[in-house]
Formats: sequence, C-alpha cells, structure tokens
Amino acid sequence: MAAIDGLPPLREVIRDHELVAKKSLGQNFLLDLNLTAKIARSAGDLTGHDVLEVGPGPGGLTRGLLAEGARKVLAVEKDARCLPALAEIAAHYPGRLEVINGDALEVDVRAHLTPPIRIAANLPYNVGTELLVRWLTPKEWPPFWESLTLMFQKEVAERIVAKPGSNHYGRLALLAQWRCEAKIVMILPPEAFTPAPKVHSAVVHLRALPEPRFPADPKVLERVVAAGFNQRRKMLRASLKGIHPQIESLLEEAGIAPTERAERVSLEQFCHLARLVAAARS
Repeated sequence: MAAIDGLPPLREVIRDHELVAKKSLGQNFLLDLNLTAKIARSAGDLTGHDVLEVGPGPGGLTRGLLAEGARKVLAVEKDARCLPALAEIAAHYPGRLEVINGDALEVDVRAHLTPPIRIAANLPYNVGTELLVRWLTPKEWPPFWESLTLMFQKEVAERIVAKPGSNHYGRLALLAQWRCEAKIVMILPPEAFTPAPKVHSAVVHLRALPEPRFPADPKVLERVVAAGFNQRRKMLRASLKGIHPQIESLLEEAGIAPTERAERVSLEQFCHLARLVAAARS
C-alpha cells in the first residue's frame, strides 16, 4: 500500500507523530496496510460512494478506502493527536478526505455526506456497540447508509450473526438480522494490532435490506426483545409480564410456549409477537 499511495508506512507515521494508543479511547492501531486494504475491499465497490469512518487513528483504513476508490471519506476522530497524520493523507488526496475532530456519538455526519453512503470503521471498542445500535435503529428505513463494514471484538461480531439457540444469540442479533444481511468477513488475531488486545477481532459486513424481513413496529419490537433478553434464564411469560397484561395468551397466539426462553425464539416469532402486542394495545 505504501508503494501504491506514496505515503510512509504506518509505523513511521506513528513514530513521527508520537502516537501511542490510549486505552481510555478504546484505541488499538492496525498497522498492516495490506489488512486495511483488505477491509476496505470487503466494504464493496466504493466508486461513487461517500464513506463514513469512525476512529481512523493514524489513517490505515482511511488510506485503504481512498485507494479503493471512495469518492470521499468523512473521518470522525476524537483524538486530536491523530489530526496531523490525517492531514497528510488529506493533502495526498485533495478534496477527498474530510476530517472532523469530535465525538461520533454527537456529530451530525449526514450534513457532511452525499448518498450513496457506506460506513467502514475499525470502531473504538468503548463505543462500537452503541454506534451499531444507533445505525440499526433509525427513525426511517431504509437508512442513510447502504452497508456497514465494521470491526469489533470477535465475541461482539458473533453476537451480531448468531442464530437462535446459540450462546451468542440475543438482542444484537435480532436488531441486525431484522433489517440487514449480516456476515463475518474477516477474523484478525491480537498480534495484528498495536497494542495487541487480549482477544481476537472480526470484521462484520451488514447490508441494509430495502424492507425489514418481517413486519413489526420498531419501538414495540425493540421493547419486546430487550425485555425478553434482560433476564435470559427466565421463561418469557415472566420476563415479558410488564409488556402486556395478557402476555401469556399473546405468546401462545404467536406460536411461542409461555415457558420458552428468549434465546430459542426466532426473529419471525418475535416480530409476530410484537405485532400482536401492538394490536392489543390499540
């Protein structure tokens, strides 16, 4: 990659700018530009797309996204120490990289992006799940983005793609799979990062579906799923008793045994139950 874009290797960038990853910011720098290019390619054809990147750090993935043809990359970086390194990339790709020094949980990114839009990021560990849930639960669907290509701790990635009955199946799997095609596309060992985390990491690619797989009111579904998985070992008639006074009969109508546990209930069944709850309230 260094030979392709003419910029220095990331180890030199980190050394020259005295960048030390901060645990408080959830930082783990991925220095292998071959890997960052591979992650960028897993986001799909970026030609003609704006790409949102959160937590670019010294810019390894940023360089991959730009080299792979992204029309524009909007990089949101909270750590001001990384800005000089990102400025060097911006100078190398005139007009194609915009950097915002801010918190991704607070920045209105849509004001800086033009559709079609993809999101690709090695997310900081401390905000990754919260950002994902926000992107999966907008007020309107389809969302402003076409796809998400995101790196998480491997356990979080497994929760996103989990199936009913597995140990990782829960709220995150249901939110993701209700409206997206989700798959793990890469697994990375700890030694790929500086500093090396204690766990493996994985890249998940989520493609937004035009419509949810099954009809349901988003707010009702989210409440039912959250309550169902709040106490995983409880029977659903107990964990959902606050959802509706007749929850036991609604469960039976949805084809779910009231004595069942949430981790064995399919997405289709949860959506059916959410529709029944919404109808019973109206």
